[in-house]
Amino acid sequence: MRQLTHQFINNQWIESRGQRRLAVMDPYRQQQLAELTAGHPADVDAAVTAARQALPEWQALGGARRAAWLDAFADTLAERREELMTLSATNNGKALAETAIDLDDAIACYRYYAEQARALEQRQGRLVEHSMDGIEARCYEDPAGVVGLITPWNFPLVTSAWKIAPALAAGCTIVFKPSEVTPLPENAVAEIAEAIQLPAGVLNLVHGDGEGIGAPLSAHPGVDKLSFTGSNAVGERVMHAAADGVRGVSLELGGKSPILVLDDADVEQAADWVMAGIYFNSGQICSATSRLIVDQSLAEALYNALAQRIDALHLGDPLAEDTDMGPMTSARQRQSVERYLQIARQEGLSAVRDASHRQLPEQGEFVAPTLFRDVPTDSSLWREEIFGPVLCARSVGSEQDAIQLANDSDFGLAATVISGDPERARRVARQLRAGSIWYNSEQVVMPEASWGGFGISGIGRELGPWGLSGYLEVKHIIGPAAT
Repeated sequence: MRQLTHQFINNQWIESRGQRRLAVMDPYRQQQLAELTAGHPADVDAAVTAARQALPEWQALGGARRAAWLDAFADTLAERREELMTLSATNNGKALAETAIDLDDAIACYRYYAEQARALEQRQGRLVEHSMDGIEARCYEDPAGVVGLITPWNFPLVTSAWKIAPALAAGCTIVFKPSEVTPLPENAVAEIAEAIQLPAGVLNLVHGDGEGIGAPLSAHPGVDKLSFTGSNAVGERVMHAAADGVRGVSLELGGKSPILVLDDADVEQAADWVMAGIYFNSGQICSATSRLIVDQSLAEALYNALAQRIDALHLGDPLAEDTDMGPMTSARQRQSVERYLQIARQEGLSAVRDASHRQLPEQGEFVAPTLFRDVPTDSSLWREEIFGPVLCARSVGSEQDAIQLANDSDFGLAATVISGDPERARRVARQLRAGSIWYNSEQVVMPEASWGGFGISGIGRELGPWGLSGYLEVKHIIGPAAT
C-alpha cells in the first residue's frame, strides 16, 4: 500500500506536519490503495514561502522559456499515458476509455498553453492606439503572483492541467491542492515537475483535505489568487476567505444543465447525444445535461430509445475493455446520489429506468443509470445538482417553452440543443443562459474554447486565452512618445 505522507515543496519531498491519515480507495474493488496525509497549515506555509521565493526568477524567464517546460509536461504525460490511464481508472472508477480522453485532454492543454506563453512574450510592450498627441502607452501583462489551485476528484489530471498550464504560462508560481479522494494520478504532477527539473518552488503540491490544506490555503495572506473547482458550498467558503486582503478568485462550480430535443430532431441520434451528456463518467461531471427537455411529439419515442440504450450499458470493472460505466468515485458520493433517489421514491416520480430494472454488480460503489419522466419543476431532483447518473425529463409544447424551461435555473454552466436544422439549433442556443452550449454534438471540450458559467455556476473562465488572462494582471506604462 502506498504512503502519500510527503508534500512536494521546493522540489523536495518533505514529511507532512499533519498527523491525521486518510484512506485512498479503489471504488470498484472497495479496497484501500494508499494512505494519505490530511495535511497541516505548516505545510501550506512552507509551500507558499517556496512559491513566493521562486516567483521573481520564474516571471523574469519570459514566456518562451516557460513554454519549454510546458511542452516537457505534455511530453512526459504522453510517455506515461497508459500507466496514468490505469491509475486514474483504479483510483477514480471511470472506464479506461474515459481515462484515455482525460489524458489526451491534459496533454493538449499543456501544449496549447506553451503556445500561449510564447505569444504572451511577443505581445509584451505593445503600443496602445489612442487619440492624444505626443504620448505613448505600452501594455504589459504580468503574472498575478502566487496562486493557490484547488481541484476536485472527478477529472484528475484534467482539471489540474486547466489550472496549472495557464498559471505557469502566465509566470505565476503555484501551490496545488488536489482532491484527497483521487491523489494517486494527481501525484504524477509533482513527479513530472521533479523529472523535468522545473525550477525549485515553481510548483508545489500539498496533499490533504479541506481542514488540513484547503482552508489554510484559501486564507493564506501570501497567496495572491485562488482558483477553485468543486461544489458551490465549498466555493462560497473559498470566496469568503479570498475577501480578506481583496485577493483574486476564480470559481468553477456546479451545474444543472439542460439538453433540448426540438420537434425536428432525429430521435435515434438525439438518444445517443442524451446518453453521452448524462452517463459519461457515471454522471459525475459538472456540465452533465441532467435536465432533458423534449418536444411532446417526440417524448415517448425518445424515452423508449433511451430505455434501450440504458439497458445496453455494461456496468463493471473500470479496467475491463467492455465496461461502459464504472462505479461512483467514492462511497460518500454513492450515498449522496442515493439520497436523491430516496426523495424520488417519496415524491412518487415515474422511473423509465432505475435500479429496479437491472441487477447491479456485486461489488463496487454503483448507482444504476436512471431516467425519470415528467419530473415536476419544483422537485429537488429537477433543480439541484445530483452529480450522478440520474436524468430528469419533461416534455414541452413549443420551442419557446423549451427555452424558458431551460433558462429557469440558478445554474448556467452548459447546455445542448438538438435539431434537424443546424441554423435553428444555433438560434436557440444563442437564447440560452450558459457558458458552453453544444448543438447536434456530444460535449466536445477543446483547450482553445472557454469553460465556465453564468449565475451560481461560477466566476471567471478557464481554457482559451480567457484561462490565461485569469492569471495575469494588466499594466500600462505611459509617457512621452519617442521622436
